[in-house]
Amino acid sequence: MTLKQYQDRARVTAIYPKAQSIIYPALGLAGEAGEVAEKIKKWIRDGNLDRDAIAKELGDVLWYIAAMATDLDLDLDRIADMNIQKLADREMRGKIRGSGDDR
Repeated sequence: MTLKQYQDRARVTAIYPKAQSIIYPALGLAGEAGEVAEKIKKWIRDGNLDRDAIAKELGDVLWYIAAMATDLDLDLDRIADMNIQKLADREMRGKIRGSGDDR
């Protein structure tokens, strides 16, 4: 499945007020990312990495990313390609490490 196919299929399940588009998935994304962090925190505390639980939470993160991209009329395949190009450019210039948006 391509990211575009996922985005199209996820769109069918995006049931939230259109007046809250962009905002609703942004808040959901923050919440789900927090749940991923909680699973990692429990791994640190308990020493048990629950990969299946993390995979489910990452799936929720992906859904909210797809919903937000759809609300913004953006294509996930294009977003992924842009990100890989940005990373390749940083690597080529020796700037893959470090911080800041404009490395």
